[in-house]
Formats: sequence, C-alpha cells, structure tokens
Amino acid sequence: MGRSYAFAQVDVFSPLPYRGNPLAVILDADGLDEETMQRIARWTNLSETTFLLAPTDDRADYRVRIFTPGGELPFAGHPTLGSAHAWLEHGGRPRTPGRLVQQCAAGLIDVRHDEGTLSFAAPPTLRQGDLEPDYLDRVIAAFGVRPEQVIAHQWVDNGPGWAVLRFATAQEVLDLDPDLSLIPEAMVGAIGAHPAGSPHDFEMRTFAPGVGVAEDPVCGSMNASVGQWLTRTAAVTGPYTVSQGTKLGRTGEITITPDADGTVWVGGPTTTLFRGTALI
Repeated sequence: MGRSYAFAQVDVFSPLPYRGNPLAVILDADGLDEETMQRIARWTNLSETTFLLAPTDDRADYRVRIFTPGGELPFAGHPTLGSAHAWLEHGGRPRTPGRLVQQCAAGLIDVRHDEGTLSFAAPPTLRQGDLEPDYLDRVIAAFGVRPEQVIAHQWVDNGPGWAVLRFATAQEVLDLDPDLSLIPEAMVGAIGAHPAGSPHDFEMRTFAPGVGVAEDPVCGSMNASVGQWLTRTAAVTGPYTVSQGTKLGRTGEITITPDADGTVWVGGPTTTLFRGTALI
C-alpha cells in the first residue's frame, strides 16, 4: 500500500468552520519526489496542497513545497498560514518563540504567531507597474466590464504572476462573471471598497486559470501584494480587512497590517478540520 504520512486539512482565513480556503498538508514529506507531489495535488483538487520538509537553510524552521493542480508555486499565502498551523500542531518548535521562518522557493518568509493567530510578512514583489494596454484590454473584456469602471490596475506579482484591477465598489467585484477562456494564462484579481461602516473594508476575488484554478476562495498572496500596493501608494493608511469568497459561499476574512518599517503582515484564522494519514 505504501508508506503512511501524517496529514492535515486546514481551513484558512475564515472564523467559521468549512467556510474558508482548505489546504491539504502532507507532513514529514522528505523522500517524496516532485512527480508524486504533483500527482497528489492534482488528486486532492484543492487550490493548493503543501508538503513539509526539513529545511536546507539553517535560518529556517521548516521547508515547504506548494503545488496547485496545475503546477508548483514559489510562494502562496493561505498555504503559508495553513502549513505553519499544521507544523505547530504536529509538534514543531520554532527557534524563536512567536516567530516562525518558512523556507520556500521564493526564499525565507517570516510568520508571526501571536495569541493563536498567524500572519506572514508579505514577500517582495517581483513585478510592479501598470498593466500593458493590450493585456488590460483582454482582462476587461474577460471580466465583461466597461473600461471606465477600472479605477486603477497593477502588476502585483510576488511569485504566482498576479495582476489586479481595482474597482470603485465591492458590488462591482461581486457582480463579475468572467469568461476565463479569454485569459486562460491569467493570474488576476479584482478589489473594490465596501461602503463605510461595513464589517470589512474591501471585497477581493482572485482568478487563476493559469494554474488550473478558476476562482481561488481566499488568496493570501494576492492580498499580500495588493496590500503592499495600496499602502505604498497611500490608497490606504493603517490596517484594513478584506472579505473574499462571498460568491463561492465562503466567509474569508483577511487582515492587512502595515508596520512602521513598511512590512505588510497578512493574517487570518486557521483551523484543522481533517487529521489523519495519507498512504503514498
């Protein structure tokens, strides 16, 4: 039958069980080859599956490889929080109390553990700047919106290849019914503001046909780089919250907290809902 590996399925970014973004985590996964990891990720059919390994960098507490059904990612947000949660529950002890260091293909990621809540430091973006006119036109066509509805746009790539369009209102984001066949390679999001006094400041949606995920229920990496963009351009000042997954029946809740030094921290609830063994 093969070897047994500890397994956890973690709900990330929702205070309500089974309403966030699920992550499959295979623990103590040293020895599994890349082809096997990819096959498992394709089978789980979740937006991401992670494999926790011994670090190869002495500064790290653990190493993670992150797979979508369509390929490996150098970094992703909800897998970072869910993997840190599973590692701690599995008996992991960070070198520095309250601070974990995750090694992934994008480098070392700091994760804070404060009163049971995990948050990660947004990694540097690999690409910034406005979208090229031709690509912007394609995304607007796929989204089925008018060009004047897009109040800003930006490359916000911190590894997966993200771009984002900003709308004036959350309702415009919720009303999107994109034709992803027009942008099959895209990794793109949309964000718009909720009315003043709402429980959350923004609504986010994330579409990732480029890695075989039509709509990601709740996306930490997109929120991280968008948080850096909005903070850098002073579109927001101070912490804010984002809701995501509403159109998919989820209640994703992401907290964005900029530090005085410019670091943007991305946090949210993490809860293990399935625990057992994987036979590989």
